[in-house]
Amino acid sequence: MKTKKIFLLVSALSVQLSFAQFAKIVDKDGYVNVRENADANSKIIGKLNSDEIVYIFEPDNKNWANVSNGYVHNSRLKYIKSYESVPPTVRDTNKAIFKSGNIKVNITSGKFNFKENEKDFTSTLDGDYYKEQQVWGLDGTIPKTHYLSITAQIGNKTVQIPTKEIENLFQVDNKNTTCYYDRINDILYISMLNSEGAGTYTGLFIIEKGEYKKRILEIPF
Repeated sequence: MKTKKIFLLVSALSVQLSFAQFAKIVDKDGYVNVRENADANSKIIGKLNSDEIVYIFEPDNKNWANVSNGYVHNSRLKYIKSYESVPPTVRDTNKAIFKSGNIKVNITSGKFNFKENEKDFTSTLDGDYYKEQQVWGLDGTIPKTHYLSITAQIGNKTVQIPTKEIENLFQVDNKNTTCYYDRINDILYISMLNSEGAGTYTGLFIIEKGEYKKRILEIPF
């Protein structure tokens, strides 16, 4: 019975994650209204600016998408996965390489030595921290893997994701990493979904015009 419940939980999570994804707000007015419910007549509870990245937890129907604090009309969204895909040439336990034309992304990961780094972990009422940053991928467990480096080459520009931006991300699963390129605006998106059960998280790294811009992290349920 317990095994069956775990299987059903994993299956439900897989279905949910198949919908969940990042998207960019695109609106000629410069912003979009966030509605309380998936209805054009529903109460406006906030606004999101154009070009802002949001996480879509699950489309409510073909017209509306569920963001963190309400609903946005799908006509105002540009899904990241709709941009040009940078396909993987290697994607295994320790590395992932993506290449298309003059674009190349190289991700390396490896085993995490918890014993050597245990002193850098702290626990508070707000959660667990590693080097004063919230940890991702752990739910009371010991980290097994982590990122070693993420590098992107776009034309003659090479961009290294800062160590500070990857050092608190654990339980790496390179097989669930994807890359997309907005060629018109010269923006590279590196998306990942890492998990070992309840510690699931998703992330998006953004490199714009040859410079690292930011990362966005979400718990996808």
